[in-house]
Amino acid sequence: MNRTAELGRVGQSVWLDNITRDLLTSGTLERYVTELSVSGLTSNPSIYDKAIGGSAAYDEAIERLSAAGSDAENIFFELALDDLRRAADLFLPIHRRTNGVDGFVSLEVSPLLAADARETIRAASRLHALGGRPNLFIKIPGTPAGLEAIEASVFAGVPVNVTLLFSTEQYLAAADAYTRAIERRIDAGRDPYVASVASVFVSRWDGPLAGTLPADLHLQLGLAIARGTYAAYRALLESDRWQRLLNEGARPQRLLWASTGTKDPKASDVLYVEALAAPLTVNTMPEETLLAFADHGTVAATLAASPDPQNEALIARFGAEGLDVAEFGRRLQEQGVEAFERAWQSLLTRIEDKASAFSAG
Repeated sequence: MNRTAELGRVGQSVWLDNITRDLLTSGTLERYVTELSVSGLTSNPSIYDKAIGGSAAYDEAIERLSAAGSDAENIFFELALDDLRRAADLFLPIHRRTNGVDGFVSLEVSPLLAADARETIRAASRLHALGGRPNLFIKIPGTPAGLEAIEASVFAGVPVNVTLLFSTEQYLAAADAYTRAIERRIDAGRDPYVASVASVFVSRWDGPLAGTLPADLHLQLGLAIARGTYAAYRALLESDRWQRLLNEGARPQRLLWASTGTKDPKASDVLYVEALAAPLTVNTMPEETLLAFADHGTVAATLAASPDPQNEALIARFGAEGLDVAEFGRRLQEQGVEAFERAWQSLLTRIEDKASAFSAG
């Protein structure tokens, strides 16, 4: 059994946090599916900004679509949906084999809508319909406005990847929005299963704190938050509320670990994969992290399903060092939205520049 398949053996899905047209046309993604047990993928504005800027693979489509009068945003969604449909078709056998649990790809709504629930709901519905694939997630940020959009979208039957979650509290708020939507669907006599994942970003906790804390706390906060969130996730699934929903045919929203590439070059390049192996979860990895784990990763243990007093004491130590962990998590979410907005603007500018060059040429 290959190393990445070991994660599947403990109940964790391996997804790729990347997509480019070259990955699709070269057969590399298909090889990752067959050889490395990859069963889904995620995308975001930053990934597409790099993909379109770093390759000529999209140029013909940009020239054609711009000549037809499409603006940069519509061109982007045409390009992304073309890629993601192809990837979704590749994962469709997995989606069918798992009865709709796995085998998903993800497309994000415009980050500029993060504070506008009504427009996010409209965009999510439109993009999912345009995608035309049952295994297409629409990514909606778990911001306060996003929570309203998540509930409404899931109630309407749109599969949702809740993105930009950092703290346990943010995860629980997103899980509650999903749960309310499923309860409403059951009350309305609708199918109780609409797929969803809740994406908790891990490594971003640690980068800003490098060099500001005692050495034994280095690279410890992200994993501590993840361990606490996983325990909260498992407690929710065991709650009477969710046991009743399971009895109605519902399936739980899965917890997904995002931002699992190691930023510190002195640390293990598989740190956030080895430490976060757990059943009922997904780990979406950058390509270099996937290949590193396939080469030398190990699964020595899985996360505890119950709260760990030692982990809670570890988080408390950060408070004793003067860090307001709750406030830091809130700031990380705000900064995440801002980072995606910058990537989005960079992406649209890149498309506009290419379109202008083709027009001038």
